[in-house]
Amino acid sequence: MILKKTGMLLVIILLAIPFLKAQDEDVKLGVYEKLDEYLPSDLIFVTQDYDTVNLMSLIDKPTVIVPVYYECPGICSPLLEGVAEVISRSSVEIGKDYQVFTISFDYEENTKLARDKKKTYSRLVQGTHDLENGWTFFTGDSTNVHRMLNSVGYHIMRDGQEWIHPGAIIVLSPEGKITRYLHGTYFLPFDLKMSIVEASKGRSGPTINKVLEFCFSYDAEGKKYVFNVTKVSGVIIMLFAISLFLTLFIKNKRKNKFTKES
Repeated sequence: MILKKTGMLLVIILLAIPFLKAQDEDVKLGVYEKLDEYLPSDLIFVTQDYDTVNLMSLIDKPTVIVPVYYECPGICSPLLEGVAEVISRSSVEIGKDYQVFTISFDYEENTKLARDKKKTYSRLVQGTHDLENGWTFFTGDSTNVHRMLNSVGYHIMRDGQEWIHPGAIIVLSPEGKITRYLHGTYFLPFDLKMSIVEASKGRSGPTINKVLEFCFSYDAEGKKYVFNVTKVSGVIIMLFAISLFLTLFIKNKRKNKFTKES
């Protein structure tokens, strides 16, 4: 009887594993953290000064990647305002301790727009800061944009003339390694400072959003994140099956040992 039950549980587990794997591989809108992976070495973008550059060639210090699109009617403006505010309030010095790359993922946007946006958001930064060298705005073609987004695990969706996308910034080490994700549109100076310090040492750290990303999926029609009952239920069933299998296995092993000793 025990063998029959354990056999059934093994079948359940084997069926659950490919199901969960398929869920993980079904990459949708959101940020899928790729800590300790590196930015591609051959990404080509254009700065607000019309210079065509290799992105990696500019990374010689901790670098904050800010993915947006410049004509966004949604969270991009609050996000860039949040970046301007944290630059103003942080004790780490932009241009010296770190730099910020704001990159448009709308490949139809032009360099003039990037230049105008830099002027707009630079005015929001309070105090004396080297924004000329520390905060750069980029545009790029579709190939380089998609490769850059995929490399950092930032997934977006087109909705007519607009883009549906998450709000987050990504911190890189001076070698171009992904070390930290900061989610949302508002950032604490302490969080930025610690991210810069960690990045300068090449240390990485996950965020609680890794759990949230697994538990929630984006509803494109409702334009909001919803609890993914199917995925979470699948995990619970698999964990229950494994624990039940182990319990029965241990009990059966103890029973056999007791029978032999008797």
